[in-house]
Amino acid sequence: MEKNVENVKVAQEKFGELIQSEFERIERMKADNEVTDFDKLEKIVIGVLPGDGIGPIIMKQALRVLNDLLAPEIASGRIEIREIEGMTIENRAAKLQSLPDDVFEEIKKCNVLIKGPMVTPRAGEPWPNLVSANSLLRRGLELFAAVRPIKIPEKNIDWTFFRENIEGEYIWGNKGIQVNDDLAVDFKVQTKQGSERIARAAFEFARKNGKKNVTIVTKANIVKLADGNFIKAVRKVGEEYPEIEIQERLVDAMCAKMLDPEFNKGIEVVVLPNLYGDIVTDVAAEHQGGLGTASSSNLGNKYAMFEAIHGTAPFLINHGRGDYADPCSLIRAAGMLMAHIGYADRKEILEKALDICTITERKKVVTTDVDGASAAEFTDYLLETIDKIK
Repeated sequence: MEKNVENVKVAQEKFGELIQSEFERIERMKADNEVTDFDKLEKIVIGVLPGDGIGPIIMKQALRVLNDLLAPEIASGRIEIREIEGMTIENRAAKLQSLPDDVFEEIKKCNVLIKGPMVTPRAGEPWPNLVSANSLLRRGLELFAAVRPIKIPEKNIDWTFFRENIEGEYIWGNKGIQVNDDLAVDFKVQTKQGSERIARAAFEFARKNGKKNVTIVTKANIVKLADGNFIKAVRKVGEEYPEIEIQERLVDAMCAKMLDPEFNKGIEVVVLPNLYGDIVTDVAAEHQGGLGTASSSNLGNKYAMFEAIHGTAPFLINHGRGDYADPCSLIRAAGMLMAHIGYADRKEILEKALDICTITERKKVVTTDVDGASAAEFTDYLLETIDKIK
């Protein structure tokens, strides 16, 4: 009994420290008003983080596309593409830092980032148990909105997901409390400021793009406080957008029935807390054609990062098939990056070319198949198609 009392005391002290850190973070959110206006920048620096596994392979192809579509701006010096070294799992493991301090300083000198998949070590793997570099980048750069478009034309689906990117179950993911051998506690964090800013991003997108619906996905019937407050925050912001309908779905039903036309009726823009957003967008990407087809933008007021949503594909690497990884996810991320920095016209060209290469003429070039084309050969075909559209 005496030992239990001591365990509780230690746990309470740790919990108090975590709560205090959140009060400090809330004050930082309140002061985060600096918004980058890309039109006013003399030079836009695009930082490149190739990643691990198939990351450098598909990044090479994404950069070929960026260099082609942004050629005039790169030649004039308006845009600089700058590779940032030091984020390989080997370097991170050697330094015992998921996001090495010196690398992060170089990252902050860029305006936007394009990032390949990175290893997050798991138990049994030959790496130190480092926390997710992705999470540290999102939190360090205050990239609070993960925006993931999903299109399935044959199902009449054109959705844009706004996943809260910092809070929820992930913000204290490595700060749970092991009370004793019998009891471990992890946490879910929700703040009014964090919920309102992701909600506002979703409603602003809906208004600017002529969307009439924002759907909130939670598990508020069980997670009463965090998810209930998330809904309240979204609905409060929604009062400023009276032309936009608000509806709610439960996360388990959303995963199970998202392709049911009766269930998904009216859905256009979806706003979700962090963990649910991670799961639901992966399920939606699989329905779209696999994680290799999907991309994500991570947006903050000052910085933005664009990435594929899949992992490092160790199976392909271990079987000598890395060169046959599908580069479309990272190429689509490059398109989102171009639109974000003011070149939406280039993204439109890219999207038209991708539609031709992956839908209209799908059988002509196929990646990842045993007898298919390599990532480089697919990109050759894509660039040829882009030149025709130009």
